[in-house]
Amino acid sequence: MNLPGEFDHESWRTAIGVGAGYGLILLVMFALLFLVPYLLFVAL
Repeated sequence: MNLPGEFDHESWRTAIGVGAGYGLILLVMFALLFLVPYLLFVAL
C-alpha cells in the first residue's frame, strides 16, 4: 500500500479494519432488527 509515511503503520491499518468490521456488523444488525421485520410486516 502506498500511503504517506505518517499513515504507513500497522496501527492505522488495524484501526481502519476495526472500523470497517464494526460498521459491517452494525449494518447486518440493522438489517436483521429493522428491515427484515418491516418487510415481513408489509408482506402480511
